[in-house]
Amino acid sequence: FSFLQERLRYMLLLLLFLHGADSFYVPGVAPINFHRNDPVEIKAVKLTSSRTQLPYEYYSLPFCQPTKITYKAENLGEVLRGDRIVNTPFQVSMNVEKKCEVLCNLPNKPVTLTVEESKLIAERIREDYYVHLIADNLPVATRLEFYSNREEEEKKKEKDVQFEHGYRLGFMDGNKFYLHNHLSFILYYHREDVEENQEPTYRVVRFEVIPQSIKLEDLKADEKSMCTLPEATGSAPQEIDPSKENQLLFTYSVHWEESDIKWASRWDTYLTMSDVQIHWFSIINSVVVVFFLSGILSMIIIRTLRKDIANYNKEDDIEDTMEESGWKLVHGDVFRPPQYPMILSSLLGSGIQLFCMILIVIFVAMLGMLSPSSRGALMTTACFLFMFMGVFGGFFAGRLYRTLKGHRWKKGAFCTATLYPGVVFGICFVLNCFIWGKHSSGAVPFPTMVALLCMWFGISLPLVYLGYYFGFRKQPYDNPVRTNQIPRQIPEQRWYMNKFVGILMAGILPFGAMFIELFFIFSAIWENQFYYLFGFLFLVFIILVVSCSQISIVMVYFQLCAEDYRWWWRTFLVSGGSAFYVLIYAIFYFVNKLDIVEFIPSLLYFGYTALMVLSFWLLTGTIGFYAAYMFVRKIYAAVKID
Repeated sequence: FSFLQERLRYMLLLLLFLHGADSFYVPGVAPINFHRNDPVEIKAVKLTSSRTQLPYEYYSLPFCQPTKITYKAENLGEVLRGDRIVNTPFQVSMNVEKKCEVLCNLPNKPVTLTVEESKLIAERIREDYYVHLIADNLPVATRLEFYSNREEEEKKKEKDVQFEHGYRLGFMDGNKFYLHNHLSFILYYHREDVEENQEPTYRVVRFEVIPQSIKLEDLKADEKSMCTLPEATGSAPQEIDPSKENQLLFTYSVHWEESDIKWASRWDTYLTMSDVQIHWFSIINSVVVVFFLSGILSMIIIRTLRKDIANYNKEDDIEDTMEESGWKLVHGDVFRPPQYPMILSSLLGSGIQLFCMILIVIFVAMLGMLSPSSRGALMTTACFLFMFMGVFGGFFAGRLYRTLKGHRWKKGAFCTATLYPGVVFGICFVLNCFIWGKHSSGAVPFPTMVALLCMWFGISLPLVYLGYYFGFRKQPYDNPVRTNQIPRQIPEQRWYMNKFVGILMAGILPFGAMFIELFFIFSAIWENQFYYLFGFLFLVFIILVVSCSQISIVMVYFQLCAEDYRWWWRTFLVSGGSAFYVLIYAIFYFVNKLDIVEFIPSLLYFGYTALMVLSFWLLTGTIGFYAAYMFVRKIYAAVKID
């Protein structure tokens, strides 16, 4: 208990400190002040390619190495993303220019790449790999300037600037490979306000690089490891011939510029997205869809149901109404427990777990706590939250299982704790074996895997059992009508009441409300972009919840009107219909946007897509199920049953 008090006191102090700070900084990321000549460490993160989807660590290629290689201790999210942050031999000092310096080996002894190393570099260049470095936790970016479609006069003045994350390892011209062996670093600093007699302090606010390929003979280097760069027009690029040994020099230059950008907004460069309008367009489009749905729903519920209930509750002509109307006829069967109640309640429990986790993650990210500057924080938070939300998943699953006349609560709890996480772990393990085979840093190391298993069986499983125990002991949901002894016969259904037609019809509206946001999420996952518009995502998530609930109510109403009372499983399946469209969209994205050709990257893409689709189906199915269940209980509570 004293430990808890200590933690609370610490958190209060932290909150007071944050409150007292002049500007709002993301918790856990404090600015570093540098004086002139202070070393600014440049670290390497990884090599990535959107063509192979396999990250590699920096020293998997024969780059210059420092005397002692030290890897940064990483959080769970960084390990899962394939980041392996390591020191590099670049010597950069605050506000100190460097014209050109040789990185390793003496100028009279250039680096010799063996045939194997040359082959590897050529292969990585062909696969379109990018190198990611960081300085003071800021990722390196390559500036891309291009003219936008403006008027001719304005063209001369204004270029559009966009940034590419990392820099290209090299380029191809015909069948020849060229390596970027000279890096021109451009670092921007912001001078902080200090008192008169104090030494000025600086903060790093941007980190750019201009990669160049310069032939060994054109880099004139002296004994002090200094070199002179050739004129831009006269230099030839450094070719890497994969069939023989290659000699080259790795060189770099450093240029500092003062900037008006404050430290707090230094990430804005990386996150500038030119299409915020698209997001607003998408939100407005979604809101219109939801209003349209709400209109239909209100019409159905208010007009039709009131009429139905008024008719049912008229004592005199009850015989007539019994003949013509639909949903009251199945009152004795509507709450009949479905087949496989344990599996249904387990899947819904996992859906609740996912729902709570996603809601909290998006909300916290929207407040700026999980910005891209805290690397891997989003993944770590999501993993831990999913574990801890097990208690809610277990509670809802246990209570529903009790309502569906289930008795084996221990087996039910085990099923809830292992069914969905087991599928996820199984798919990830198989994919991980393939990534291991490629020696990629994206492979989850064995100790991390053991740690994840310990979290699953040490945190998630006991919490699910705890929640399930209390949910199962709690009073079951109160169903307003009794179930008959003998099941009623179901009339033959029309073709449009088919499950698959229902999935197609129910999925299109929720998917339409969120597919533009889906494009940006896919770009962030598969093309190494930053995704940070969590405010938009939160709005889209709310719209998704509302539209799923509404479509589910409409579908269950039509089903009961057709005198088909088997709605439990069907509602769960049909409400998750938008997951089918997500799958179709993922295939479209793969074919049109990514140029993945090899087997293992394709396997990774479809493996992870299958996990996303499964999770999305559980999430939307759960939302739809609970909305429909509340609706069914409401309407049957409103009619008088003899």
